[in-house]
Amino acid sequence: MSNHKKTVKPLKGRGAASVSAALRVTLIALLVMPIAVSAEDIDPWENINRKSFAVNDFFDRILLRPIAKGYTKVVPRFARQGIHNALVNFGTPVVALNQLLQGKGRSALSDTGRFAVNTTLGIGGLFDPATKMGMVAHNEDFGQTLQTWGVAPGPHIVLPFRGSTTVTDAVGSLIGTFTNPALLFSDTQTRVIITAVSVIDLRAGLLGADALVSGDKYLFLRDAVLQRRQFLVNDGEVEDDPFLSDDFDDDLDEEDDWEVE
Repeated sequence: MSNHKKTVKPLKGRGAASVSAALRVTLIALLVMPIAVSAEDIDPWENINRKSFAVNDFFDRILLRPIAKGYTKVVPRFARQGIHNALVNFGTPVVALNQLLQGKGRSALSDTGRFAVNTTLGIGGLFDPATKMGMVAHNEDFGQTLQTWGVAPGPHIVLPFRGSTTVTDAVGSLIGTFTNPALLFSDTQTRVIITAVSVIDLRAGLLGADALVSGDKYLFLRDAVLQRRQFLVNDGEVEDDPFLSDDFDDDLDEEDDWEVE
């Protein structure tokens, strides 16, 4: 009987390199981020942003939105909910990490507990028993962490295939790519599938919001995104957030009744 042990490709090197790169990006961000942006200067690149927005909107109308609608029609609601739960659970360790970086030790401990409960009792996160146990989910990312450290949001910018954001949140997203849990998988195809499913799940969850858009679509979405981000950074201490109203939740719940245009 052979005593030869199977060699497993270690992920430590890749993980260490990712963390190191993320730290370097964070330090650079802290040095080059704008200190403050007045209300009048929140969108100094509007002309360029509108062009990027037009490209993103076209891509969404001809590809992403139809795929998301097809997804909601073909995949049963309970299956979509399970996929969504698993994706949220998959990213919970990064949420807990950002909570630690923001000095929210109690919330970090709570979300770590959520991850443990949902990963085990929730069968890999497909179910969410943690919520029923009183463990509230939180939403934290590196963009919020940078602002918690005193970095100003910076001007509004529309990134290709990413959408409306701020300069600081864009840097936060860049840092987040180095801590993406999908990097745990060495197989590129697996990482691509996880990313694609995440995008489709996100867009499907926003189908109900399409009916709320009125007037200048660019301005409406810009203001909605910036307000939502402010709400998250301030941990809910923002008034009149349209995405927390009961009407908005009802619209999202009715997405299954919509027909593809």
